[in-house]
Amino acid sequence: MEDEVRLAAVVRDSLGEEGIDVDVEHDGESGLWRAKVGNYDAIILDIMLPGLNGYQVCRRLREAEIWTPVLMLTAKDGDFDEAEALDTGADDFLRKPFSFVVLLARLRALVRRGAPARPVVMACGSLRLDPASSEVSRHGDRIALTPREFAILEMLLRAGGDPVSPQKILDRVWGFDADPVSNVVQVNIRYLRRKIDEPYDTPLLDTVRGFGYRLVADDMGQN
Repeated sequence: MEDEVRLAAVVRDSLGEEGIDVDVEHDGESGLWRAKVGNYDAIILDIMLPGLNGYQVCRRLREAEIWTPVLMLTAKDGDFDEAEALDTGADDFLRKPFSFVVLLARLRALVRRGAPARPVVMACGSLRLDPASSEVSRHGDRIALTPREFAILEMLLRAGGDPVSPQKILDRVWGFDADPVSNVVQVNIRYLRRKIDEPYDTPLLDTVRGFGYRLVADDMGQN
């Protein structure tokens, strides 16, 4: 982590020379707290943070209805990581190593654009999920979910009916430190079914053998 601390200091000092006030935190929990209590024009968020990773921090900010523009940084390469960052609520994405000139330009663009609009309510048949208020309902009945159940359900809704693999759910919801042989995804899927499906006539949560899980609308049937 020494290199990351040094990079944060360089970014802070360089932005300071541009007349920009900067606060720095070096772990996810501290960064989340700082973003919640502060009033910032933009947030630079590294994905590979200790404790809560950048995906988790960004998702929790949006769940708390904090819409400060987020620029996500990562040393990882690939479209999956960029899509993952944007899906969790980030507004822009920059791979390391990066040019400070580009970083500054991206930040200025985010600030000019301002905070994003409140996200729309997502739905699948009679199921509704409000990302802003973290409320879930079916047929108008409020459903209480744990934060991880909520995150899984949101992932499935955003997939638009395509199956989501257990490994992708594990990486996104539990982070990079999760045990790859753990059955926590399957356990939480079972809990989720009890809450959104079992009290109702038509199940929505479908298991696609060999691929993962998906949500299907009430009138689409099941495999």
